[in-house]
Amino acid sequence: MPRYVAFLRAINVGGRFVSMADLAAHFESFGLEQVETFIASGNVIFQSRLAPVTLEGRIADGLKARLGYDVATFVRSEAEVAAVATCTPWPAAAIAAAGAFNVSFVAHTLTAAQQKALAARNSDIDALMAVGREVYWLCAVKQSDSRFSNAVLERTIGTPGTLRGMNTVQRLAKKLGVL
Repeated sequence: MPRYVAFLRAINVGGRFVSMADLAAHFESFGLEQVETFIASGNVIFQSRLAPVTLEGRIADGLKARLGYDVATFVRSEAEVAAVATCTPWPAAAIAAAGAFNVSFVAHTLTAAQQKALAARNSDIDALMAVGREVYWLCAVKQSDSRFSNAVLERTIGTPGTLRGMNTVQRLAKKLGVL
């Protein structure tokens, strides 16, 4: 049975706390199998025979019903998680010298207009690049010293996303055995 990861937005931030045990129980109640959470920031590993787009809707609708607020949900297969974990849109030396290297999961490949808006946000501090359904952010300084953020990204491209550090994605890929 295929294994997936759901990357959830709005879990354990902004005063909204969900225990990982409760989150896993919610996923099981949606008919998903072999559910396991990974760190307390809205990463859930599970198995299902359903298509990813169906899973995203089922999970988002189910979490809204149980938690009382929208939880944007981005489902990726094991292979997609591996591809994200190994993606290096910039030279290795630039990544090694950066203050932060992050990825935001979004629902769809960016349109030409969204790509143009994203490119306009590049600066001496922040380098941004969309690859597939992910937007990579290389920050030359500490992330907290940048004016860029996932909220700025969402306003720029006009669609929700959820941000993860590349170290987290790489650790998750290792846990899945795909890295």
